[in-house]
Amino acid sequence: MQISGEMGFCSGMAVVYLVILNLLEVNGEIPTTLDGPFKPVTVPLDKSFRGNAIDLPDTDPRLQRSVTGLQPEQISVSLSSTHDSVWISWITGEFQIGDNIKPLDPKTVVSVVRYGKLRFPMIHKATGHSLVYNQMYPFEGLQNYTSGIVHHVRLTGLDPNTLYYYRCGDPLIPSMSDIYSFKTMPVSGPRSYPSRIAVVGDLGLTYNSSSTINHLKRNKPDLVLMVGDLSYANLYLTNGTSSDCYSCSFPDTPIHETYQPRWDYWGRFMQPLVSKVPIMMVQGNHEIELQAQNRTFASYSSRYAFPYKESGSSSPFYYSFNSGGIHFVVLGGYTAYSKTADQYKWLQKDLTHVNREVTPWLVATWHPPWYSSYTAHYREAECMMVAMEDLLYRYGVDIVFNGHVHAYERSNRVYNYALDPCGPVYITVGDGGNREKMSITHADEPGKCPEPSSTPDEFMGGFCAYNFTSGPAAGKFCWDRQPEYSAYRESSFGHGILEVKNETHALWKWHRNQDLYTKAGDQIYLVRQPKRCPVEPKVIKLWGVEKPKNVFYGL
Repeated sequence: MQISGEMGFCSGMAVVYLVILNLLEVNGEIPTTLDGPFKPVTVPLDKSFRGNAIDLPDTDPRLQRSVTGLQPEQISVSLSSTHDSVWISWITGEFQIGDNIKPLDPKTVVSVVRYGKLRFPMIHKATGHSLVYNQMYPFEGLQNYTSGIVHHVRLTGLDPNTLYYYRCGDPLIPSMSDIYSFKTMPVSGPRSYPSRIAVVGDLGLTYNSSSTINHLKRNKPDLVLMVGDLSYANLYLTNGTSSDCYSCSFPDTPIHETYQPRWDYWGRFMQPLVSKVPIMMVQGNHEIELQAQNRTFASYSSRYAFPYKESGSSSPFYYSFNSGGIHFVVLGGYTAYSKTADQYKWLQKDLTHVNREVTPWLVATWHPPWYSSYTAHYREAECMMVAMEDLLYRYGVDIVFNGHVHAYERSNRVYNYALDPCGPVYITVGDGGNREKMSITHADEPGKCPEPSSTPDEFMGGFCAYNFTSGPAAGKFCWDRQPEYSAYRESSFGHGILEVKNETHALWKWHRNQDLYTKAGDQIYLVRQPKRCPVEPKVIKLWGVEKPKNVFYGL
């Protein structure tokens, strides 16, 4: 099997790797998407598997505040749009919750990061901004919340693929953090990639979440992509009472309450990882957190830094960034996405400016999946799909990562519900281990097809998921067997690792929590075919068929 690209100036190690890759593919040890489309596979549910997740207790040391005074905590690193810049975020001061609370004054403490390539001296200094956010409920008996002081500082002028040390805080108090380190992304180029990118979603704060993060850390990622649903604070009343199903247990509450301290717990729980490894966030439905005056996403948009301004966006809910030769596009499923909306216009502009000679790989991510065969959230985001799928297809998106469904599923290459060698591979990894139950039923099982009117998400709005018009599922809302687009599905907790090897080959591995961290539950080489699938193609070749661009083939 030939691997595209000029090989004359590849390093010796790269040549050795490509030879090994070819041997693996020839021997059939790891399949490639060129071997597809694959017959659908469903791994039977392990009857001993515990699908319910139990919360870590509030007394767990990983959730408790371990600093005093105005020392920084909940420290995290996130990327800017290019390799030469990152964001450092943290919190100082204690949150307050109750009836009579007084917000802290951000002006009482400054936002400073000292950093450099050496632990001492750290010769660089950057300053940023700070804020306090509130979660308010004007109803008797509900407890209001005000956060600690949230800091965001952007570091610039960084060298690629370089280890930097840093401390954050206020040097005048003095109140600085311990020394941490992070590694910048490689410079963008067709043969320049981070070693491993971890993808995880729907995490929460349970014993299963802890297992997921422990497995993830042992895979030593260079970057973490969090595909939505972080703390699950909205599964709790303001007094801390929890539920597996908020709407089921608390139907009479005057507003959908959230217990905001769980955001602080989550920030502390994640700090050992994300103070060293950059994490990029995607909005999920559990981040909406509606409060008084219809304010939403207050905690999510306040606590973390997003490179939206750097990537030309007007909203933290959609942005883009480069990681070596990969261009990532983060989209918002819970903000306007129609063709007249700002998000769509931004996406179109962003995709137009992607140089595939520099960043050959194009990866998109948002929370609710378009292609999922599970009963949970089945065809829930169909209106977003109708609005945006054609645009992503025309610009040659290679991989799509989603969460939301609490299981794992990988698709064949697909476009408009038809198998298509130039369509993206859709991967759902909403199996991080949150408090809600694991998704185990499939819409194609007898009697499990949802009532169509029940499928739209109220916050996303609209109804677009009509019956299929052609193919094996013609005239039906659900398939009567595992859909052709679904290559592999399994209900288990875990995370994924993406290793991009060169401009045409990337290795995807899904790791289950019950396995050793070195073992993969599912693995495949994702292979790009830029000659067969150019951007804006006029005619593409299906598996044995020719198909004009933009013709609806149904199923």
